[in-house]
Amino acid sequence: MVQVVLAAIFDAKGRLLITRRAKQAHQGGFWELPGGKQETGETLFVALQRELQEEVGIRITASTPLINITHVYPDVTVCLNVWRVTAFEGEATAREGQPLRWIELSELPKYSFPKANRAILQALLLPETYLITPEPTDRAVFLSTLEQSLSTGIKLVQLRAKNLSVLEYENLAQEVVSLCHRWGAKVLLNSPPDLLQRVAADGLHLSQRLAASFSQRPVADDCLLALSCHDETSLRQGSLIGADFAVLSPVQPTMSHPEAQPLGWPAFQALVKQAALPVYALGGLSKTDGVAAQQRGGQGVAAIRSLWGEKR
Repeated sequence: MVQVVLAAIFDAKGRLLITRRAKQAHQGGFWELPGGKQETGETLFVALQRELQEEVGIRITASTPLINITHVYPDVTVCLNVWRVTAFEGEATAREGQPLRWIELSELPKYSFPKANRAILQALLLPETYLITPEPTDRAVFLSTLEQSLSTGIKLVQLRAKNLSVLEYENLAQEVVSLCHRWGAKVLLNSPPDLLQRVAADGLHLSQRLAASFSQRPVADDCLLALSCHDETSLRQGSLIGADFAVLSPVQPTMSHPEAQPLGWPAFQALVKQAALPVYALGGLSKTDGVAAQQRGGQGVAAIRSLWGEKR
């Protein structure tokens, strides 16, 4: 297996640095994140520092793990170890003559990347927090509290309302989608896939049980697909059906499921390392645990209580 280190480098304006591979190279002509192969005797981070100095002339001063992806090509198996770099010394220049660009994240879909980079790009586009709504009781209070949460910067919401009828859920979903879109946030429905034909949501969140019933991706590629996971088997199922991200729980003891045995951070990290998609930590966590999740390779934190109705 070839170990490859990559860096998602962001400048002070929040732009991402991308470079293009030489046409004669493996996967030539595609755009990519700067990096390269680990050499014998190097740690992964030392390899990353060396590659970035050689390729673009910078030295990392602040970074966190982003995601690890293993991809099997016909001729080679590659493990991509990716870091998010948020501070560095030096000015990025094309030291090897490669095309180099700083782009907005919204521009990523315009560029062609290797197939193995799909999950990496998704991790870059996803926010660090994922709000899961509590069961709605009073509709007006629910929508008012949701807007209060959105005002704090929440950009990804799962509408979870198991106690509503199908019609009640659909009607509420219409209002939730409209409200979230006004705030620039995306909404995933926790429902069967066919509801996406009637509600203009941004995607679907599947329970572990429902996800296990599919053998392929049940929504279009332009919709987000997420699933709830509790173990290695369900994470593998997420990869099998082409999910864009997963939520892994419970990481810590939680009031909503006191009987569930918490994974703890070491098990969370081990499972995330084997996953082939971005993973949020869920269960007994708050926004302040986002750093802990990211240090262990997670996307960030998903939560109900700690994100619901949070004030600016």
